[in-house]
Amino acid sequence: MTAQGVASQTGSGPEPPNTPLNQGRPHSARMYDYFLGGKDNYVADREAAAKVLGLWPGVMIAARTNRAWMHRAIRFLAAERGIRQFLDIGTGIPTRPNLHEVAQAIAPESRVVYVDNDPIVLAHAQALLKSHPQGRTAYVHGDITEPEAILAAPDLTEVLDLSRPVALSLVSLLHFVPDEWGPYELVQRLVDSLAPGSYLVLSHITPDFDPEATQKTVQVYHSGGIPGKIRTREEVERFFTGLELVEPGLEVPHRWRTDLTDRESSVETGDVTDEEVSFWAGVARKS
Repeated sequence: MTAQGVASQTGSGPEPPNTPLNQGRPHSARMYDYFLGGKDNYVADREAAAKVLGLWPGVMIAARTNRAWMHRAIRFLAAERGIRQFLDIGTGIPTRPNLHEVAQAIAPESRVVYVDNDPIVLAHAQALLKSHPQGRTAYVHGDITEPEAILAAPDLTEVLDLSRPVALSLVSLLHFVPDEWGPYELVQRLVDSLAPGSYLVLSHITPDFDPEATQKTVQVYHSGGIPGKIRTREEVERFFTGLELVEPGLEVPHRWRTDLTDRESSVETGDVTDEEVSFWAGVARKS
């Protein structure tokens, strides 16, 4: 799809100007929903997405490759590491299969808590809450910048036992956290709260492969009022300080454990380039 075609997507008519879900400005979660082929996005989101597509034509491939990697990472943790608790911060708009569907397909008793700060995610929370009868899911309206509030939320403490291992998912989130917000400290505070044997699942946009396109993309987000910073491999690796990266370490998502690729995945990992994807991804264990 061309950038010019974005504004003519399904539901592209004008929304009511003062609804709680439409602030007249783009939102990263709704733009990501568009890049994944979703319909829960507004005119402002699609206009910003059109600008991004004009600068970084591979952004849809990047979003879908990143999503497919998340599925593989969760399958790895559920099937090979026995993880049964998951905390997903920066959930975004529900796009099936959701994290709990991937985990519960392997271990129906898995418990998952989703966290996001976008009202439209709350509006669609019922889609997230349809857990397998043997497991549990919950949704917390919260922000990565307030980790203690997330961890103390009653809906979280009723579902997750933080004295036991948890997989903390920060997928495609931290590039929306600028340096002045203390992203490394925020991640450390979350990891410190987790029991030994827990895991950090993290992916992040990088300028390492196509610096011109990714830097210009950041400017589009900034012009829409969306903060953030893309980071180099070395900067992304800092988020895993003190943790043990599992094989193959920090890697581009389309080369991370491709043996776990879902046969039904719409993304063929061998058909994408590093420049198109421009992400680093990794999973690490807390000792």
